[in-house]
Amino acid sequence: MKEAAAKTPPKPAVQSLAQLLTEQPATPPPGWIEPGLLPPAGILFVGGEPKVGKSLLVANLALALAAGKDRAGFRIPAARRVLVCQFELPTPLFVERLASMRRSVGTAADQNLLVDTRAGGNLLSAPQGLNHFLHAARQAAAEVIVFDPLYSTHDQDENDTRSMAALCQSLLRLRDASKAALIVVHHVRKSIGSAFRGSSALHAVGDSYLLLTRPSAHLSATVELRFQFRYAAPPEPRLLQLDPQTLCFFAAGMVPSKTAAARKKVEPEHVTKALAGLGQQARYNQLREQVMDLADCSRRTAQLAIAEACRQGSIVQADGQYRLPF
Repeated sequence: MKEAAAKTPPKPAVQSLAQLLTEQPATPPPGWIEPGLLPPAGILFVGGEPKVGKSLLVANLALALAAGKDRAGFRIPAARRVLVCQFELPTPLFVERLASMRRSVGTAADQNLLVDTRAGGNLLSAPQGLNHFLHAARQAAAEVIVFDPLYSTHDQDENDTRSMAALCQSLLRLRDASKAALIVVHHVRKSIGSAFRGSSALHAVGDSYLLLTRPSAHLSATVELRFQFRYAAPPEPRLLQLDPQTLCFFAAGMVPSKTAAARKKVEPEHVTKALAGLGQQARYNQLREQVMDLADCSRRTAQLAIAEACRQGSIVQADGQYRLPF
């Protein structure tokens, strides 16, 4: 009876604004990676083309989080328990990579950075796989879980919105059950506006998005970072330089601003070329994505170019399809 009396009654599901305000902290807690890159219990998607350095940067951030040390121009307010679920390297090679990075933080991350050595073959999209990752998170007492890359955690069609929405629900269930923040590595296209495959579903669950691009083929060790934040204005793009000896990134300044006069105009010829590349016929969304990839432009610019191409008669729209004129 005494034990029953000592139990704290559960909070009511429905609370008034006054009740909720009493639980609100006087000042918002700092993010786990500042400025604003990883909120507490948030979801960060890290994207980029193959071999651009996504996995290296995420490993850098995981090590920095575990050590409570700032890295690559990002501030880490406190050390966190980090569980890494990576699927691209055999565990010995991954540990060898971490050992190179570890020299910059010493032993500070040794007890807080944990690796799921049995992650391979488990799918977030299957109940058994989701249970595996939840059990691993609880065993690690993880505050942050890293998945690298996303496509290895499921067997769904990433271009199918419904399939991706179901996968995102699995991510949300894992986050809510584990109470951990998530960092998810995802392969993307060039333009940040359409970069993340399954983007409509991903943008419904992500709190922040970090896109890595290579600003120049001649600067193989330099990457450009661009940001999208769901609840706040993103920071300006920045450059990182990779030290090939330590495999650690360090800040290399801000991206030079581009004047409006230097912006590339997308002509109707770009639209016809994009349509020809799709087989001379496509739906609007397919054509818009192709124009964005071909011209490396924003969604709005691609829409205006398609409208102008239709006005000029360079392409024809009928029955929900766009085609080249005969």
